[in-house]
Amino acid sequence: MRHRIAVVGGGPGGLTLARVLHRHGHPVTVLERDPAPDARPPGGTLDLHAGLGQLALDKAGLMAEFQELSRSEGQAMRILDTTGTVLRDWRPRPDDRANPEIDRGQLRDLLLGPLDVQWGRGVTQVVPGTGDGVRVHFTDGRQETFDLVVGADGAWSRVRPAVSPVTPHYTGVTTVETSLDDVDTRHPDLARLIGDGSVAVYGVNRSLVAQRNSGGHVKVYAKFRASLDWHTNLDTADAVAVRSSLLALFDGWAAPVLDLLHRGTVFVHRPLHILPVSHTWTHVPGVTLLGDAAHLMPPLGAGANLAMLEGAELAESIAAGPEDLDDAVRAFEERMWERAGRWAKITTAGLERLVSPDPAEALAFFDQVQPS
Repeated sequence: MRHRIAVVGGGPGGLTLARVLHRHGHPVTVLERDPAPDARPPGGTLDLHAGLGQLALDKAGLMAEFQELSRSEGQAMRILDTTGTVLRDWRPRPDDRANPEIDRGQLRDLLLGPLDVQWGRGVTQVVPGTGDGVRVHFTDGRQETFDLVVGADGAWSRVRPAVSPVTPHYTGVTTVETSLDDVDTRHPDLARLIGDGSVAVYGVNRSLVAQRNSGGHVKVYAKFRASLDWHTNLDTADAVAVRSSLLALFDGWAAPVLDLLHRGTVFVHRPLHILPVSHTWTHVPGVTLLGDAAHLMPPLGAGANLAMLEGAELAESIAAGPEDLDDAVRAFEERMWERAGRWAKITTAGLERLVSPDPAEALAFFDQVQPS
């Protein structure tokens, strides 16, 4: 008899789990609170690592399609100081496929493929140990039971409380995001500044990063150390007020760099939260977590990659593993905790160095990760 499996969350990790199960002929129910795939902007671009996200796509049988969509030139990275002087200008080789970029929306559509996602199914609670399985409560008042519920529902997971009381805590670093469209046509000077991939500028306890997506779209991220309530007297929906506040924070930086903020029209406030580096839990039969729900860490390129590989590995264990579903999940959790713990240490230390009182720490971190 096939196990009744529900995946809560239609992000990269949850969809990879479902897609690999589908490839192995195993039915799976994907529950996503958004009413449709395009209900909200999908977010920026992702670099998929050869041994992580790309491996997961290979397990899903999607590498050929990924190679068609991804942008190897997007791996390029330029670092400036606050005067606009170029400190590093790294460009990948034409055959470098270590960390090519792909837009989140493109990746979502690639993973969705033939999957039957139940859109608009918001989950409020997951209750294990009900006798007939794990009971899932929905926002519309309905309930369903499953043999396994996988929480792939991100930082503020509704599944996590079924296995762990831990909640994310603020890192002390806030991000404010804006974007530019048709950058090559409308902002050719900024297009040259950014190059084919990303440009980063590091100052004292703050940074500005601009990253190309496909189609001439650019995401701009202002990061700075501040209290969680720094914006108490600021209307974050007022673009003029937010821009003015950011320009004050980055006062004295080179004009071409500040133009990344001057030309943004919509600003989104994203304080960075994380889970403890060594977050684990006592195994609960019928419930597990992956991705940000399990190990939320600073957004330094590891989160989606880990979530996708975890989804693929769990799916393979379920499809080909022991008769006892619980044994497969236990083994998966042990592997996930060990690997995620290593990456959480790396990314937490990385955030400390990239938004640091000493901007030289950011440059040294870059040289460590990508020698010039």
